[in-house]
Amino acid sequence: MSVSHNRYQADRWMATALEDMQAVQALFVAGLHAQACFYAQQAAEKALKAIWFAQDTDPWGHSNSRLLMEFSARDQMPTYDKLLQQARLLDQYYVPTRYPDGLPDLTPGQVYGIDDATRAIAAATLIMDFCQHWLSEMRE
Repeated sequence: MSVSHNRYQADRWMATALEDMQAVQALFVAGLHAQACFYAQQAAEKALKAIWFAQDTDPWGHSNSRLLMEFSARDQMPTYDKLLQQARLLDQYYVPTRYPDGLPDLTPGQVYGIDDATRAIAAATLIMDFCQHWLSEMRE
């Protein structure tokens, strides 16, 4: 792919990640904490995919930690360990926050609360900030 096409794809994925974070905030305010956790996971995933596209690679899957572990330039990430820790936290919100059969005998709304959503938002924000910085550095 061309550099301009890669940049275009990266920008599209990051824009969608930012929109997901707007949804996270609205869900959090509405008290829909399980859904806020899921959208935080999604926002981070899309931000990570943006940096993959910027590197002319094709991301696959939904695991934030795998997207980090398999990223070709992970050795250039000074905060890799912290990012990976937060990615692992977010991976826990991918399935059980969405499906009533993802948890034994309870619905996601009965299990995930304000503390979970607060942690998810902080984790997604850290990853997204890193990815936005990475993209801006690539443009210079």
